[in-house]
Amino acid sequence: MSDTNANKGMIRRFLDMPPDSTVKTVTVAVVLCLVASMIVSAAAVSLRPVQDTNRLRDKQRNVLEVAGVYEPGMNIAEAFKSFEPHVLELDTGEFTDQYDVATFEELATSGDPALVRALDEDPAGLGGSQQIFQMVYILRDDAGEIDKVVLPIEGYGLWSTLYGFIALEENGNDIYGLQFYQQGETPGLGAEVDNPRWKALWNGKKLRDEDGTLQITVAKQPPAAGRDYYIDALAGATLTSRGVDNLVRFWMGEQGYGPFLERLKAGEI
Repeated sequence: MSDTNANKGMIRRFLDMPPDSTVKTVTVAVVLCLVASMIVSAAAVSLRPVQDTNRLRDKQRNVLEVAGVYEPGMNIAEAFKSFEPHVLELDTGEFTDQYDVATFEELATSGDPALVRALDEDPAGLGGSQQIFQMVYILRDDAGEIDKVVLPIEGYGLWSTLYGFIALEENGNDIYGLQFYQQGETPGLGAEVDNPRWKALWNGKKLRDEDGTLQITVAKQPPAAGRDYYIDALAGATLTSRGVDNLVRFWMGEQGYGPFLERLKAGEI
């Protein structure tokens, strides 16, 4: 009983303090900060599943878009079932069952050292290391033949790392489309990588010439190999354009999907 009275006395003395009292001001501020932080933390935890689901749906939508099968209002999760996800080992160009496709994305973002290797050269700006297992997506036609393959790509532009997908035809050489789903480049300049008119320039371009030499390039002038391998650089965004050029050439080369694309060309997938 005496403890209760003592507590009431403390509360009463606190409430009776002048409004400009240092002790009262600091105490109220601390209490408000604690309450606000608990509310924010609780909201973040409760919303995390929704955020994860939205992030997954956004990535799936981008896969559908780059492959040319997305339609506004469609059920994204249902449409995505037409794609075959596979975990690809870059060095061999072969699919692996070492990892479960259902949990691979979560594992890949965990920083598992078994999934990455150091790079002697880093033209794509990957921070000196590369993930050696990648989730790739295959779309088949009604006859069960490969129609398109969708490959994740990433690399540094001017201000940010660009994350996206490139879709290739069944021969592994003709580009169907390119799309970035996350980037932080300068609005109106480097951010024009999201401009539909610029993305449309990639359709029908080729990665390699008849000799198998990688020729695809993003530049201000067409290369000697010709316009079949050329995408016009973004106006006023030289460094972003160079970044896209570097990342595409890196991922389509031998340290990227080169071995897989050779197998695809040979009909071994």
